[in-house]
Parts: sequence; C-alpha cells; structure tokens
Amino acid sequence: MSRSTPSKSSQTEGPTWRVALFFPEQGGWTEADYLELQGGPLVEYDDGCVEILDMPTKEHQRVAQFLFVLLQTYVNVHQCGEAFIAPLPVRLWARKYREPDVIFIDSTRSETDGYPDGADLVMEVVSEGNENRRRDLHVKLQEYAQAGIAEYWIIDAEVETVFVNRLTDGQYRETRHGIDSIATSHRLPGLNVAVSDIIAAADGPRC
Repeated sequence: MSRSTPSKSSQTEGPTWRVALFFPEQGGWTEADYLELQGGPLVEYDDGCVEILDMPTKEHQRVAQFLFVLLQTYVNVHQCGEAFIAPLPVRLWARKYREPDVIFIDSTRSETDGYPDGADLVMEVVSEGNENRRRDLHVKLQEYAQAGIAEYWIIDAEVETVFVNRLTDGQYRETRHGIDSIATSHRLPGLNVAVSDIIAAADGPRC
C-alpha cells in the first residue's frame, strides 16, 4: 500500500507573521527602534509608526543613480558638502524620518545619532501607483517644506516633467521643466541638467 505524501505543516505556509512579535506595535516605535532596522525594503518613520515602501524598479533606480552621479560630480568640483543616494534616513523633525532618493547635505549640517538633521536639497523619483504619486507630489512636498529643506526636485517620468521646488518664506515655489527644457538649481548654482537626459536614463545604456 502506497503512503500518501504528508501535507505541509501550517508552520511552513504563508508569511512569518510571528516574526512581527519581535517588533513594537504601530504607534509604539521609538527612533532608536527604527534606526536599528537592518536591510530589506526602504522603511520610513512617522510619529511612532513605520511605513514600508514599495521596492523600486530598475527604471526608477537608473534615474536615481543618474541624478546621484550628476550631484556627486557637482560636489566634487565645488567641494561643497556631500551627496547621498537612498537608503539614508534623514531626520525631518522629532519622530519623523524620510529616505529621499537623492540627497545633498551641506558640510555644516548637524546630525542626530549619525543621521542628518534635514537636508539642503532632495530629489524624489516618482514611482508607479497612486499612493506613491500622492506621497511624492503632495505629502513629501509639505513635509520637506516644514523641515526647511531649501530645494525639492520631483522627477515625474509619467508626464516627462521635473518639478523644482524652491523654499521661499516657508513654502515651496514651483518651477516646471518639460521634456525640452533644462532643470536648474537655485540652491546649487550651476547645477543644470536636460530633462530629456533624466527621462532617457530610465531606459539604461545602449550597446
């Protein structure tokens, strides 16, 4: 008589939900708890809660890397601070961290627990999906202004536009740069880039 194959134990099926018991409940996270998280997807921190972000696509990362190289080159030439690419937690205010795609930090900026208190220029590449668009185009626009970040670039490949937001009297003043124009920085004079080159970066190199 043949033996039937034993069924899988319920312990080997589905997500490992019990791992969550090692972590605080939403609303109970401290900044130290958040900063101790290692690896995995991007995670941001908001007043005791953690937000798990969608994993970026290759197209998203190509654009972010293109912008980082542009910014890093500027920093190397002008010796005026540091450029970073995510993941790097940026402390906007107490109990609030974001991880912008590309970051410029002046050398005089302070830190908390080894992470920058705010930034001087940040860039976000808008990911697909309504929630991602709402976060980058609206939520972070308000948050970065509140944090006093002098300039916020939004790269929206869906409409082939770069929005450069310059902080003036506590609010952002937006300049839209379409596919045929040059996006320019106010915070970093001489940082200029063709929008067509940014959008084209999503396709990667051609051999």
